[in-house]
Amino acid sequence: MVSPELPPAPPSDPAGASPQVTDDFAVRRHTLPSGLGYTTTTGRMVFRKEEVKDGKSDGFQPKAEIFMTAYTADAPENGPNRRPVVFAFNGGPGSASVWLHMGLLGPRMVDSGDAGALTPPPFGLVDNPQTLLQHSDLVMIDPVNTGFSRVVDGNDAGEFHGFEEDRDLVAEVIRLWTTRNNRWLSPKYLVGESYGTLRAVAVAGKLFDAYGLAVNGLGLISTVLNMATLDFAPGRETPYPLHLPTYAAIAHYHGRHPGRELADVVREAEEYASRDYVYALHQGARLDAGEYDDVVRRLAEITTLDEGFIRRTNLRWDYAMFSAELLRGENLSVGRIDGRFAAAPAHQQDWINWDDPSLTAINGPYSAAINHYVRAELGYENDLPYEILTGRVQPWSYKNFEGVPVDVTGTLERLLVHNPSLRVHVDYGYYDGATPHFAAEYVWAHMRLDEDARARFSHHYYEAGHMMYVKPECRVDQLRNLAEFVAGA
Repeated sequence: MVSPELPPAPPSDPAGASPQVTDDFAVRRHTLPSGLGYTTTTGRMVFRKEEVKDGKSDGFQPKAEIFMTAYTADAPENGPNRRPVVFAFNGGPGSASVWLHMGLLGPRMVDSGDAGALTPPPFGLVDNPQTLLQHSDLVMIDPVNTGFSRVVDGNDAGEFHGFEEDRDLVAEVIRLWTTRNNRWLSPKYLVGESYGTLRAVAVAGKLFDAYGLAVNGLGLISTVLNMATLDFAPGRETPYPLHLPTYAAIAHYHGRHPGRELADVVREAEEYASRDYVYALHQGARLDAGEYDDVVRRLAEITTLDEGFIRRTNLRWDYAMFSAELLRGENLSVGRIDGRFAAAPAHQQDWINWDDPSLTAINGPYSAAINHYVRAELGYENDLPYEILTGRVQPWSYKNFEGVPVDVTGTLERLLVHNPSLRVHVDYGYYDGATPHFAAEYVWAHMRLDEDARARFSHHYYEAGHMMYVKPECRVDQLRNLAEFVAGA
């Protein structure tokens, strides 16, 4: 339920700031079906940066306007400082927070349907009975050039399109919101999805190092903290075995392992990937003909791919090739974000599938939902296109990692040592071809953690894809687990 409009939130203009660019928030009051009253503050926060000329400060100049939606409970039982606050964002890079916002966390969610039973246009919005707002305040953040976030006229968007620059901007937005809303004493959590998990760890490190702001927990949904586990670069063998259990799981979903349980299929693939497959890849041309034939046969059994394909790829194929090959005989390709989805490819003869049937299926519903919701229910008006998943952030700079893999596990190791109360919640989708569960498990296994730190991780697996909440049963379970996480259980 939406209550009448409140006065706009006053802009905050620090001393020396340029006065012509100000925050533009719309404020509304609402009530959940459960009776909880809450306020939404929706709009763009001005990000300012101090300019120095000839060694002298030229004031804090407006650089970017960052779109965000904050949900805060009205008069919480134990006061606002006792109520947790979750800062959430998606990844990409180039993705807005719409997926977590309208698919999982918020009080209203998209009616998209699911694989095999999609809702037709014009789609719709429904209440989210399990919304995390029941247990925590929420702040949804869109980095530069995603959502309605843009640079201020005269500035270069490329300044924010890189690992370090993006990290620093998101950390500053969180610091500002926390300060302006007097929430330094509230339990604070960062929840990211995909590249957003890498961002969450990096931002938590920046907040701790630069501002002394320690978060209580990190929610990592569809995790990638070390990009080398996913990068099928020449000479890099690691990603091939780490994807194998996902190939097997997706084959199982599409009926290619009849009479078997998913858990059994995945376990078999994990065991083979960890031992014999790794050995075969590392041996290369040193494998004799008999050994090579055995590897081809076992890979075909586990993935159900054609032996001829496995030989042509020399035992090595990336996900785009798998997507095109698995259901080629049925004139279908499978999704990368969610391997449960399948659709006819544009060109059946292609070795590589450039389209993602899962993203194609859900992009329309989420776009319709957010564009309606921010105007009709949150009261925010803006004629800019809401960038859901954009290439406008490319090229993305990893200059900080020149010559080495993009990897934030060292930051997480350090945070777990310096903040003995930090907890980590991890969600995996068995049919996620973008961030396979076995690749994330590989990262945890190679982190330098003592038993106390490892005990502060909780792991949750779902029979769904990258956005596991697209499947209603998974969304309910996921929100129950997240509610326990932010409650400190």
